[in-house]
This record gives sequence, C-alpha cells and structure tokens, in this order.
Amino acid sequence: MRERFHGRIAGVGSTSGVRVVVGRWDASPWGSFADVMVEEASGHRVLLAPDARVREFVAATYTFDEHVIEPVEVRDTAGGWLVETPSLRLHLVTGRRTPLGAALGLVPARVATAPAWCAVADPVARVVLSGVRTRGTAGNDRREWYGATSVHAVVAIDGSWRGADLGHLAPVDPPCRFGFSSTPRRPSVTDVVTTIERPAQDR
Repeated sequence: MRERFHGRIAGVGSTSGVRVVVGRWDASPWGSFADVMVEEASGHRVLLAPDARVREFVAATYTFDEHVIEPVEVRDTAGGWLVETPSLRLHLVTGRRTPLGAALGLVPARVATAPAWCAVADPVARVVLSGVRTRGTAGNDRREWYGATSVHAVVAIDGSWRGADLGHLAPVDPPCRFGFSSTPRRPSVTDVVTTIERPAQDR
C-alpha cells in the first residue's frame, strides 16, 4: 500500500546548533497536519507530533530519541512561516525560488512526484545535494520517495527551543539523522510529495 503526503518541508540550521525540519502537510491520508523534527547540537533527536496517530506513523518511519505529543501550528506570515508548539517557536523568512527550484519547475508535477522519477533522480541528488536522497528504505521495511516540485530559500530565522534562543540562521550542518535522507544543507522550503510504501504486515 502506498500513501501520499502533499505539502512542504522546511529545513533550517541555527547558530545554536539546533537543526529543525518542519513538515507542513496540506493533503494526506489523515487530512492536513504539521509535525516537527528537531536535532539538538548534542545530537539528541526529538519528534513533535500533534497526536498519537502521527507520532506512531512518523516514529515507525524515522528515528528519534524522544517523542513529544503537543499542538503543532504553522501559519503563513507576510514574509514566511510562523511555527509554534509549546516547545518551539520558529519564524522563517523565505526568499526567492532557488536555481534548483526553478529547474524543478520545468518538470511536470505528475512526472516529478512519481516514484519512478524519484528513483532516476536519486543518484543526481546525492551528488548535487550532500546528504539528500530522493528514495530509500525507511524504518520497518518501508520504502519512501520524495518528489520535489519547487524550492525556496530561507533567508532568516528567529525563535526559541525549550526556552533557549535559537540564534541566527545557519546551514543544516551536520546533516540531520532522522532517516536515510537529510534536508538540503542550504536552509530552504521544498514543495514535495512524499510517497511511503508499507509492507503487508504493517498495514
């Protein structure tokens, strides 16, 4: 069984060493929702999920040291996004579409989001974007494909994580270690369709 999640993924680093990945899903098997993956400077990985169903699904696909169920709200602002949970406040300021985003826009969305295309694009992604994969094997023998259709730069952030200031924007370096793929090193928001295939025993 294949499940498709349509939305955007924001990946940013900070001068505090905290790296944050926000999944903002406009359409999914469960409707719209958002979740957050945080890796602290120490390497401690935290999942922020809005409910138990999202926590169980994401935790079965990716690897974390801690799971937290709490409200996750993502709102548009004049210049980007505002992500708020009881643990995290993150304001992202977005900029123009990147050259990669412009190139992705030349591929029809139906093609760009197909698992077959993601498989073809994977060797290129590995070379062009260190740490990034467009297909791979996730947790519990699940297979996953990332079909990107656009990328916009993130140009600034501010906020706090568990009461501590995040500092300023920095590259996502070292790469996040939640699964087989990280977000690009350059902070960005990627329009994406994620396809996850679960084995029969996991359905």
